Amino acid sequence: MNAPTGDALAALREAAQQGHRDLRARIERLSDDAIDLILRDARSHYAWSDKPIPDGLLEEIFGITINGATSMNTLPARFVFVKTPEGKDRLAKSLKPANVGKMMGAPVTAIIAHDMNFWHELPFLFPHEDRRHLFDGKDAYCEDTAFRNGTLQGAYFMIAARAVGLDVGAMSGFSNAIVDEEFFAGTSLKSNFLCNIGYADETALFQKLPRFSFDQVCSYA
Repeated sequence: MNAPTGDALAALREAAQQGHRDLRARIERLSDDAIDLILRDARSHYAWSDKPIPDGLLEEIFGITINGATSMNTLPARFVFVKTPEGKDRLAKSLKPANVGKMMGAPVTAIIAHDMNFWHELPFLFPHEDRRHLFDGKDAYCEDTAFRNGTLQGAYFMIAARAVGLDVGAMSGFSNAIVDEEFFAGTSLKSNFLCNIGYADETALFQKLPRFSFDQVCSYA
């Protein structure tokens, strides 16, 4: 635990606060085009061009994703980028038949997983207070925290990929048990969902499905 204290902590807090003020002064909100790209008009894709994704772009996506908020800065998500023929063959064992072609055609498929032992890293990630005792021996709480926050990070990952110009197609039609045995045996990692990444072949798209209106699913209390 090497948390700053005293004047050093005060300086860091002031720098963080000023940094946020500067950001808000510089950018009030995203443009409508940017919002369309990452969410409003974004689509889940099922077919892909053969344009490759450089490793540097995957690293950039991770660099954006890791800055998304998680409770106590736990950051439990772990990512495996499956891109080799051998890796694809291993992953195909877990997929429902209808999803095999979608995965095989994508330049990269990310396994979004979470580490059940995420709390071991809290002295690094949350250095100003040791909160490991909240998780030690509490398997259900660890599972709940890891799954919730790892899922959040998976959503950040998808938005980040779209933000840098890629397309995504998340998949849940697979066996988590097979993925875990194939990729995470003997570790504390568990798979959550899969996400194909690449430059889409839009000819496989169909019309966008309906969405709820605000009044259908929102209320005030």
